[in-house]
Amino acid sequence: MKLQKPKGTQDILPQEAIKWQYLENVARETFSLYHYGEIRTPMFEHYEVISRSVGDTTDIVTKEMYDFEDKGGRHITLRPEGTAPVVRAFVENKLYAPEVQKPAKLYYMGPMFRYERPQAGRLREFHQIGVECFGSANPATDVETIAMAYQLFNKLGVKNVTLHLNSLGNAESRAAYRQALIDYLTPLKPSLSADSQRRLAENPLRVLDSKDAADKEAVAGAPSILDYLDQESAEHFTAVRKMLEALEIPYVIDTNMVRGLDYYNHTIFEFITEVEKTELTICAGGRYDSLVSYFDGPETPGFGFGLGMERLLLVMEKQALFPPLKAPLDVYIIVLGKEANEKALELVQSLRQQGLSVERDYLDRKIKAQFKTADKFQARYVITLGESEVVSQQVVVTHKVANQKVEISATLKELQEDFTGVVNLNQAK
Repeated sequence: MKLQKPKGTQDILPQEAIKWQYLENVARETFSLYHYGEIRTPMFEHYEVISRSVGDTTDIVTKEMYDFEDKGGRHITLRPEGTAPVVRAFVENKLYAPEVQKPAKLYYMGPMFRYERPQAGRLREFHQIGVECFGSANPATDVETIAMAYQLFNKLGVKNVTLHLNSLGNAESRAAYRQALIDYLTPLKPSLSADSQRRLAENPLRVLDSKDAADKEAVAGAPSILDYLDQESAEHFTAVRKMLEALEIPYVIDTNMVRGLDYYNHTIFEFITEVEKTELTICAGGRYDSLVSYFDGPETPGFGFGLGMERLLLVMEKQALFPPLKAPLDVYIIVLGKEANEKALELVQSLRQQGLSVERDYLDRKIKAQFKTADKFQARYVITLGESEVVSQQVVVTHKVANQKVEISATLKELQEDFTGVVNLNQAK
């Protein structure tokens, strides 16, 4: 049997990994501007961490989670999303304690796991970048977090991004709307998909999120949750909208957007872009003010978002947003003959210890092939090291300037002690 990667996973090879690193670096730089710190949680959690927070009736729990009993009989699940593990860590490590700075601002990057049909930008092992902010119920926190995602997309250069916005209100508003939605959908139940018929009894708001054509038609005339917001919820949503407008962040109200997780309240949002005439959600999140207490922590408001790295990288690829990512090599050493092998190793290591990126030939190839490799690596400097150079302890450093080769003569000792100084001194002459 030919060994292959499991279905729904991928090998990220070096030429692709550099794109991942670019995205991660831009995200880290952006989050640091907002004073977020990185948190790393385990890739697997106790089953209850996910099922209790995400919701027992969600597709994630009922259809998609990788869960199993470990050798100690514990019910374990690979994490399918990032918020619940971060909340669990927040409570377990008492990040709500008085001495911890508030609000607590955390971000994460890493793999998540869901069993679903693999497709472009959506795999069974996928990667998320996410942020969570704990301790502020201020609508300015909602807007600041949305603005942070918006700034990230601007720094990456992502085009045609639209912010979709909605409110789920507080628990009272949501309960009133839930009943109104049940009253509206019950007469239409026979026309709904099997999944939505089940959701009507378990979690009717999820019917609004269905991608089934018949379900979309059924909910087209559904009541709007915005009509059921109480005064507190309406004031919060109005404040969010006013602040977005003050920051000149455009948005559209999308009353059918409910998000797929049970823990949200008040503000929810998605950033959507279009690729080849297909709408893709590249970032989504919202407010979750009861989740920390659900994990037996103190009442603590929260707000956050997650974005799928594979999907965002796909968009960036389609929009040709990657700058030149492969840095030229500083020095390439051409090695001629076995007599130069040991000295080449010494020289390579000493130059690397000076902070230079260096490569050499290990395959005893002919000099022409080695020069081709140096060109392929776009080496700024090339050093030829053979038996005669080892004996004389003198080498020639070739430097390309404006398509012309400039040769610098130096001793091996000088280069091993201060390569940059030697080169600069000779160039000044």
